[in-house]
Amino acid sequence: QVQLVESGGGLVQAGGSLRLSCAASGRTFSNYAMGWARQAPGKEREFVAAISWNGGSRYYADSVEGRFTISRDNAKNTAYLQMNSLKPEDTAVYYCARADRGSYYGARYDYWGQGTQVTVSS
Repeated sequence: QVQLVESGGGLVQAGGSLRLSCAASGRTFSNYAMGWARQAPGKEREFVAAISWNGGSRYYADSVEGRFTISRDNAKNTAYLQMNSLKPEDTAVYYCARADRGSYYGARYDYWGQGTQVTVSS
């Protein structure tokens, strides 16, 4: 069974930075695209970033492009989300997810972590 565990969340002031990590179990991490999504209380889940199996392609939502960077280290079975210039509106629980294919285009994300809380104060 695929297991994803997020870490790195916390409380940060506006303008600050955080780096989230997503540790994946199993031996096939490198075969699949990975993504990050977030959800604030009472709001719909928002997909914010994705990365292809080898890091060759990346996607960012307009709301985070230019501020967030998704990356991965396949040798460590870990995906990352570097978040810079954080805004209060970035406050949410952040989840990592594994796609069902190497490309994020047209992929389904069938495995999700439990999430890590990111709170950005004014």
